[in-house]
Amino acid sequence: MTTTDDAFLTAYDAVMAAHWPASTEQAEIRTPFGTTHVNTVGPPDAPPVVLLHGGGTTSTVWYGTATALGSAHRVHAVDLVGDPGRSVAGERGIRRLGDLMAWLDAVLDGLGAESASLCGHSYGGWTALHYAAHAPGRVRALVLVDPTNCFTGFSRRYLLRALPMLLRPTVRRRRAFLAWETRRAALDETWLRLFDQAAGFPAARPLTGPRPAPEALRALRTPALLLLAELSRAHDVGRVAASAATLLPRLETAVLPGATHHTLPLAGPPEMNARIEKFLAAHGG
Repeated sequence: MTTTDDAFLTAYDAVMAAHWPASTEQAEIRTPFGTTHVNTVGPPDAPPVVLLHGGGTTSTVWYGTATALGSAHRVHAVDLVGDPGRSVAGERGIRRLGDLMAWLDAVLDGLGAESASLCGHSYGGWTALHYAAHAPGRVRALVLVDPTNCFTGFSRRYLLRALPMLLRPTVRRRRAFLAWETRRAALDETWLRLFDQAAGFPAARPLTGPRPAPEALRALRTPALLLLAELSRAHDVGRVAASAATLLPRLETAVLPGATHHTLPLAGPPEMNARIEKFLAAHGG
């Protein structure tokens, strides 16, 4: 393990210690694509919820949501294999959409969950929506938090701003992009130190691909909650909402006031977790 790895893991553990409940359990699940790290809170016999983070943010970012849901649900926040986090990629990489779906199949199997509610932010929302189309019988309810590349494409301005960070992800470039997208919102310093360390974390680029097929989404009967960031610079939230309304038959949509794409989920408005709790209480049991 390198010094960079040590610093990253130290920063990761600092977020866990500062913000996650003392009762949080940590586990490693073996999959065909490596070992997946999961942070879990909530009663063992409660309905399961799996939280999928956005690219480069780690499962630690969900601390507010995990705490809010943990009294009534068994909440599993997962580190994506290949992305910064405590998961360890195996020799077999996630190279195709089918691989990503097989990885999540194996994660649910390892959790002992025949079915679960899925909640994903950004890239995690893209993953969750694809999985609902892939295995609708395993998804009780679907929560999409400002999901990207699901119903519309990215904003061109967002992609141009992100390009330098994507080509060479230095701390300075990542911080500059984050400040631009969040309009310099105040974010938790402990988490920001982890965000900085993730710039040098050895990781594979996340799998990217097409949006879920419209015909597959129109056939989906899974209850879905779409939460959009009012000030998101990742996409036009009005277009996202309009497109989603034509594709998902059982959809609820809300716009989170004052939120940007990258203030979610860690600095979302209080109503974000309240809406998720209410939705899962109705559909995720």
